[in-house]
Amino acid sequence: MGNFLMKCRLSPVVPGPHVFFFRLYEEFFTDSSESRNKFLYFHFCPDKEPGLQPWMPGHSEEHRVTIGYGRKVLLTTSATVHSIEILNGGKLVIADTNRPILLRTKHILIGNKGELHIGSPDCPYKGNLTISLFGRYSCMSDQEHSYFGRKYIGVGTGGTLEIHGQHKLSWTFLNKTLHPGESNQNNYLFQRSWGNRGIIVHVVNPKTGEVLHDDRFDTYRSKDESRRLANYVDGVDAGLILAMVVNDEGSNNLEDSAKKILTKLGSKHISSLGFRSILELAEHPEGWRARDQVVVTSTDYSMHQAEEFILLPCPTCTFNQIKVQGKAQFIHIGEEVDGVDMRAEVGLLSRNILFRGEMEPGCYGNEACKFFDFDTFGGHLKRGFKAIHISGVELQHMGQQTLGHYPVHFHMNGDVDERGGHDPPTYVSNLSIHHSFSRCVTIHGTNGLLVKDVVGYDTLGHCFFTEDGPEERNTFDHCLGLMVRAGTLLPSDRDSKMCRDITDGAYPGYVANPRQDCSATSTFWIANPNNNLINCAAAGSEETGFWFIFHHVPTGPSEGMYSPGHTEHIPMGQFTNNRAHSNYRAGIILDNGVKTTQANDKDKRPFLSLIGSRYGPHQDADPFKPRVPALIHHFVAYKNQDHGAWLRGGDVWLDDCQFADNGIGLTLASGGTFPDDDGSRQQVKNSLFVGESDNHGMPVSDTWIWGRGGSDHTDRTLPRGIDFPIRGMQIYDGPINVQNCTFRKYTALDGRHTSAFGFRLNNSWQSCPNNNVTDITFDHVPITSRVFFGEPGPWFNKMQMDGDKTTIFHDIDGSISEYPGAYLVKEDNWLLRHPDCIDVPDWKAAICSGHYAQIYVQTRNPANLNMHIVKNEYSDRPLILEGALGKRKHYQQFQPVITLAKGYTIHWDQAAPAEVTIWLINFNKNDWISVGICYPENTTFTIISDIHNRLTKQTRKTGLYCVYCSLLFLKAQAHNDKEQFAFCSVKGCERVKITAVIPKGSPPSNCMAQAYPKYSELPVVDVPMPRKIPNAKLVRRIYSYRCITFSVEASVSLYICSQQGPEHFLEVKLESYNTRFFHIKEDFSFTEVTLQTGCQCILEQWLSIKLMKN
Repeated sequence: MGNFLMKCRLSPVVPGPHVFFFRLYEEFFTDSSESRNKFLYFHFCPDKEPGLQPWMPGHSEEHRVTIGYGRKVLLTTSATVHSIEILNGGKLVIADTNRPILLRTKHILIGNKGELHIGSPDCPYKGNLTISLFGRYSCMSDQEHSYFGRKYIGVGTGGTLEIHGQHKLSWTFLNKTLHPGESNQNNYLFQRSWGNRGIIVHVVNPKTGEVLHDDRFDTYRSKDESRRLANYVDGVDAGLILAMVVNDEGSNNLEDSAKKILTKLGSKHISSLGFRSILELAEHPEGWRARDQVVVTSTDYSMHQAEEFILLPCPTCTFNQIKVQGKAQFIHIGEEVDGVDMRAEVGLLSRNILFRGEMEPGCYGNEACKFFDFDTFGGHLKRGFKAIHISGVELQHMGQQTLGHYPVHFHMNGDVDERGGHDPPTYVSNLSIHHSFSRCVTIHGTNGLLVKDVVGYDTLGHCFFTEDGPEERNTFDHCLGLMVRAGTLLPSDRDSKMCRDITDGAYPGYVANPRQDCSATSTFWIANPNNNLINCAAAGSEETGFWFIFHHVPTGPSEGMYSPGHTEHIPMGQFTNNRAHSNYRAGIILDNGVKTTQANDKDKRPFLSLIGSRYGPHQDADPFKPRVPALIHHFVAYKNQDHGAWLRGGDVWLDDCQFADNGIGLTLASGGTFPDDDGSRQQVKNSLFVGESDNHGMPVSDTWIWGRGGSDHTDRTLPRGIDFPIRGMQIYDGPINVQNCTFRKYTALDGRHTSAFGFRLNNSWQSCPNNNVTDITFDHVPITSRVFFGEPGPWFNKMQMDGDKTTIFHDIDGSISEYPGAYLVKEDNWLLRHPDCIDVPDWKAAICSGHYAQIYVQTRNPANLNMHIVKNEYSDRPLILEGALGKRKHYQQFQPVITLAKGYTIHWDQAAPAEVTIWLINFNKNDWISVGICYPENTTFTIISDIHNRLTKQTRKTGLYCVYCSLLFLKAQAHNDKEQFAFCSVKGCERVKITAVIPKGSPPSNCMAQAYPKYSELPVVDVPMPRKIPNAKLVRRIYSYRCITFSVEASVSLYICSQQGPEHFLEVKLESYNTRFFHIKEDFSFTEVTLQTGCQCILEQWLSIKLMKN
């Protein structure tokens, strides 16, 4: 098919199309001048336009050129001028000639009604053109333009820029793995006697064809071999044929003496001898030519394994092959590995039209020299235009480490598509932007721009960059970015050193926290979700591949363009078929905002530092209108050191995605403990997670982790550290839904916990019981590595933070636990356990059943205390919580998951707080718990029950009364319906607020000795454990017990259990009674108490707990 297509392009044009062409010409010309111009734009070569005056300005760096007042010129030769200004009807056209043209200038300014044309869409420029921008940062003799600055191509209001180079394939995939030091070239046809590596020589008799002598010289290994070759050739008699071939590699130690002798004999290639490799591509490399330069991306964790190659002629290559000079230093995957597409991208860097900045040999004269040892004052292209279309251009050494000066910069252009009257819509396509000094493509205050088939390689700061927040409807289609390094311009561009050293805009006394304020360098920086990313690849940055960031209000020149909160609620554009790999922090992040206020004494951080933000997409960006899920479809993330994806917000849904070899595959983080978009959820469906694939990488230096791993326990590169706990799906807060996903090759090793499902490390936040998991498939995952809840040790630390203790998720169909409908909880969380729960020690978990919800306990005055919460059924197993907010906040919040319809008491390690608010979270209508709160004696209370709507900020109070007591018992019951995934009811969050006057000098409010055993209750299983899936893999051992029960008063039962063997069963009758009353009794006050008597027996075994009761 490919050969057929080439024949079609090269065949003569038949008469038919000529007839159609001229008819079309006539129709356009009889219509209007506008149609005529449009026709000329699409169908004529601009350098053939009648009336163009040949222009040959010569070479003078002092020559200032103005082209105006209807003057139209055609540049036909190379030239050097100080500057070119085109305005007032002036037009500059570059001639398409066989001779290369080099135009050197300090700047080109296209003003109102000025035009610059290089080719057209249907007549692309075929010659070789270089526009070279020269000038120094510190040159004071040149006045800086107030808008464009220095060293630029600028398009002002009303200006037109049309540049169309040859169409070439911008980038594709490697279709066969390229191994280091291998050529993939298998078309040598040598006799065995010709030997192996090196230069092989045959001396042939020209008359008979007889091989008189042959030898091999391993000039790859030894310089002695090079000298031996020179002597050998020098000794060959005149008149004989000297046949030479290079097998494998022969240039490494080939000295000049041998090269000179062979050159004298007529060799044209010995001076450029080197290793040749054949690269097999996924498609035909249309337009690629010998001497073009390409880059092959890394397929390991380090983006620095990207490699550049120069193309060589290859008459024997197939339709989708290229030959490159040199050999690969690193492995580059060219295939699907364990079901994940890990093919390296191959990007074209060379174009026949080149814009470049002329650079000094080293850094000089500006603040950037603190961080870079090279000149960063490149050229730049900036627009505020009438019309611009650019395609087929290479931009090298462009961009400056100063604000507003980027390789390609659309600045405050408004709507540039049909909505803004642009026909055809504005676009940039088929660009190669590389070795630049500030970004790749910047879109600022511009909407509807198409950026297509653009390669951005080796740049400083965010590569594809949307700036202030109002940028919408822009499309990035089939764009590739890689080797994106930190820059100095914005806090988010900076690395840790820059963040600490650059304090401009900070309030005096500011101390940088780089991982929070800065360190966000990204290949795609998207400041408004309403943009489209399709078929794009983020193939290596110092931080992140794709980052969706939020400006609560528009900043800079865009100030006032939208109402506060618009970007946090605008639905996401199309995000389809994108991929990210070889990034440090994450393949994709959807989280955070930027600080939109200037630094002050309350917030000393600089303007545009990173801050927290939450995303909840709704119709028309109105939170009172229906939700519109943000859809992420077919996203591929592999070999990212920390995360494949970190996504925080409301409805964010992933489908058909692939995650492999990431430190953590995916984390879905909710909108917070009180989600701004309550009722939303996040989900991932129909996706593949691979823990440690057969892409083992290769050791390169001491800075990259190399150790044993994978199902085969072989050496490989590792994401973070030898003992880093690799996780596929990291459950954080919720609610989330994981459905129909496959987990492959997660295997824990001695000293390293690896699991398909895991939890956020060192987590102080809540865990939602509505985290649902269903239809999970495990492939090469030992049952011991399905889940891991954590244990004290490296990376997990002491496991003493609140979120570490309260983790939970719901195994809807039992595809993880093999108990459909069961919950998996932390093994030592006795707020959630009951006697029938099954321990799984390898998971540090228990499989339980029940009805679960949460309470948020907010405290003030003081806020730095610890809370002890006790379930009455397990009074000797309190859960100690430190709070989610740290000890320096003005209030504290504790967020335990609890079992519904049970009794609890709460105690403190200091005197009780003066204010306690209990929020009912994930309570359905009529769900309840009873809770007793410990206070010092003689405390005065004010208790308010209300409903707080967090969206409208309205509160309705329903009760007020005062009591004097020490332990206050309340029954907290929900009275309103709630949506399925909402934390609170449809009317708002139901809560009880207790304000107390605490006697001065009160001791710590710990009433456990008084409360128990008086209010202890026998454990009761309210929800029976589900039946185990038949033929499942979890092992249980069942025992039965004989129980002897002693009753002490009416509130406590003691028991003694003795094992009798499997054949003995004891039927036990459970009795209970409820007493409803309210009175004040010495140290206790309560509204409802449930007392139960009965018998329970427990015996712990290796993999289970079995309770036998009736």
